[in-house]
Amino acid sequence: MSELIQKNDNRMTIRLKLLTGASALALAVYVSSTASVHAEGADHPQLWIELGGQLSGLSDGQGTFSPVFPNSPARPSIFSPSQKFDGPPRFSIDEEGKLSFQPDGSDWIFSASVRYGRSSRNRHVHQQTQPQSFTKYYYNSYASYAGQPPGRHKHKNVRIPQNAKFADTLAQNSERHFVLDFQAGKDVGLGMFGGRDGSSVVSLGVRFAQFTSKSNIALKSDPDWQFYYKYNANAPNYGFTGTKFVLGSTYHANQASLRATRSFHGIGPSISWSASAPFAGGLQDGELTFDWGINAALLFGRQRAKVHHQTTGRYHPAKYQGHAYITSTNRPADQQRSRSVTVPNVGGFAGLSFSYSDAKLSLGYRADFFLNAVDGGIEARKSENRGFFGPFASISIGLGD
Repeated sequence: MSELIQKNDNRMTIRLKLLTGASALALAVYVSSTASVHAEGADHPQLWIELGGQLSGLSDGQGTFSPVFPNSPARPSIFSPSQKFDGPPRFSIDEEGKLSFQPDGSDWIFSASVRYGRSSRNRHVHQQTQPQSFTKYYYNSYASYAGQPPGRHKHKNVRIPQNAKFADTLAQNSERHFVLDFQAGKDVGLGMFGGRDGSSVVSLGVRFAQFTSKSNIALKSDPDWQFYYKYNANAPNYGFTGTKFVLGSTYHANQASLRATRSFHGIGPSISWSASAPFAGGLQDGELTFDWGINAALLFGRQRAKVHHQTTGRYHPAKYQGHAYITSTNRPADQQRSRSVTVPNVGGFAGLSFSYSDAKLSLGYRADFFLNAVDGGIEARKSENRGFFGPFASISIGLGD
């Protein structure tokens, strides 16, 4: 009986050991499979944070301020025209950020991005001639003075100063731009751009854009300052008799100013396609990819312009002494315009990326153009394009499994 009990105990022990071993094996398989899933998920984090910047060349057309001064001679050819020193900023440094979220096990990607930039250009250019003063002698006739015999003698010299002809230009221009995007995209896996070897994402969304620019221009010039003298027997002689000369000058004093504020605000649907193709390395040790993409949008918004300009010319003939002028002033012109517009937007980029499983560094060139977005006119509305183009760099960090 005891032997039977002992045999049963051995069988129970064997069964227990088999059950324990099977359970341990199942647990090991489960842990292994879970670790494998996590390892695969680590290659594609769910949340990406991207920060970067762009050195943007600016395409910002606006009317050239070319005032006409009535009855004034042309600017001397030795002076450069004021329009050469006017104009909006040529470059800006843009800042940008982007959040992208891809749910676990999904090909859908949801993103929000923002780009902001501002720049200014201030120029003050003063051009003038460098005249030298000269000496003028005149003669006095007198009967007798200090023991000298009567007669006409060269008696006195006068230092006559020569003022400079000049042209002064002060031009201050500034601009700001802001672009906001919300998009939902899907990795459609077109050919070599899909699956594990690359990506091809088509996105639809909404784009909002805002542009603002300000101009403040002040022009001053005297294109023809000249000095005159003439003999006048009736001029004060201060104890002498004879012919004296009087001094006079003639010149134009020209002034003009412009202040302008221009803006555009618009929102509308957008579509984009971005693709990436690896050509060296792997995500574990570092992978090089070639990236490119195109985008388009149609923005519905309002275009505004507020412009004030004025021109004043003063003529001082030689016969007028003191502060007597002949003044001609153009009535100040105030233009305030607002118009609803539809603005097409097209752009694209190309670049290279160096990627790990949860980090990426990107370098490339990008361009974005908004057609007929800004009212750049002075007297009348004139639609001008607005564009940003130049090299960019960004760094992305992936979070989550």
